Amino acid sequence: MSITQLFDPMFRLPLLTGLIFAALLPLLGMYLRLREEWLAALALAQVAAAGSLAGAILGIPPQAGALVCTCAAAACKGWIAQTGNNGYALLMIVGWAAAILMLANVPIAEHLGHALFDGQLYFTDITHLAFGGAFLIVVAGLLPWLSRKLLLERMFADFFRASGLSARKFHLIFDLLVAAGLALATASIGVMGAFGLVFVPSMIAYRIGSSWRSALWIATAISLVAYAASFLLAFMIDQPFGPILVLVLALLVVVGYLIQAVARASKSCAIAVENKTRERA
Repeated sequence: MSITQLFDPMFRLPLLTGLIFAALLPLLGMYLRLREEWLAALALAQVAAAGSLAGAILGIPPQAGALVCTCAAAACKGWIAQTGNNGYALLMIVGWAAAILMLANVPIAEHLGHALFDGQLYFTDITHLAFGGAFLIVVAGLLPWLSRKLLLERMFADFFRASGLSARKFHLIFDLLVAAGLALATASIGVMGAFGLVFVPSMIAYRIGSSWRSALWIATAISLVAYAASFLLAFMIDQPFGPILVLVLALLVVVGYLIQAVARASKSCAIAVENKTRERA
């Protein structure tokens, strides 16, 4: 496609919709990584895909079906978490199986199924943007308040318990927030695209951030750069957005590791030179 077509008004809605999730999902990913629950994101994304298909079959908006299913799964997450990653893996494969069976037996769901698994962001409309905007408002209102509770409970669990506060309600609110984000993002950028934005930026930022606040900024910046590059590349070569986004994110991981390796090598060389200088002196 010609690059000039990118400025057509029909692409503004997809651009803004994806931009919302590219900015918000890495933030949720950081807290999931803090709690060592990042695999839950993939499980919820698979459940969201199954819920979207179920919603389309029942004649309700796919986003509504995805929200119902992911929030139900999030409400049970406390019980699922007792088995560790095994529970998340089981939820993931059950969601995948349900989605595939609906695709195989209900022809009306086939088009939506391709969009969910391919991440066809360019076919989103005002409904996707409206749901994304509503989610942005909810996150902006809840996350600053919730962040302090989650960090305090994770870093100073004894103080948290001594204060008589119950962590369960904060965990449930956060789990529902993640479930809603993945449900709506999956309907726009696909299963693996949504999971990639949760997983990859937080993985890189968690390693290189000098503080929690800086890591949040780094994760968001990485996500936005990957999103912008993927949106442009997928448009130019006329390919599904989701796979391109995942490949760009994977490339950023490789680049990140190379930068870290060069930095470590440079530091080692500097230390070696300094030691030799001292020996000569």
